[in-house]
Amino acid sequence: MPDCLFCNIAAKKIKANIIFEDEKVIAFYDVSPQAPVHFLVIPKMHIGSLLEIDENNSALVAHIFEVVADLAKTLNLEEGFRVVANTGTLGGQTIGHLHFHVLGKRQLDWPPG
Repeated sequence: MPDCLFCNIAAKKIKANIIFEDEKVIAFYDVSPQAPVHFLVIPKMHIGSLLEIDENNSALVAHIFEVVADLAKTLNLEEGFRVVANTGTLGGQTIGHLHFHVLGKRQLDWPPG
């Protein structure tokens, strides 16, 4: 998707503060952090949202969560963290590319806003 912000980050056409990358995913710090630790993990392959997950790409989503777990340990988030996937307009999704926010190092209230 040529006009997709996250596709362009994955293709290194747009700079990001990358903390992890492999052949399937890329993780980078959020440009507007909502917690002392706030990064995103995205698939390099364009998937629009959680609504597009199916049997053809669900293994990729499992891999994303393995990456989240490894990064949480590396960044010392063992006391707790939150993983958020906003979906659709009412869910707060502003970029049409599947992405998971990981937030930690502060008390996160429930319910969220």
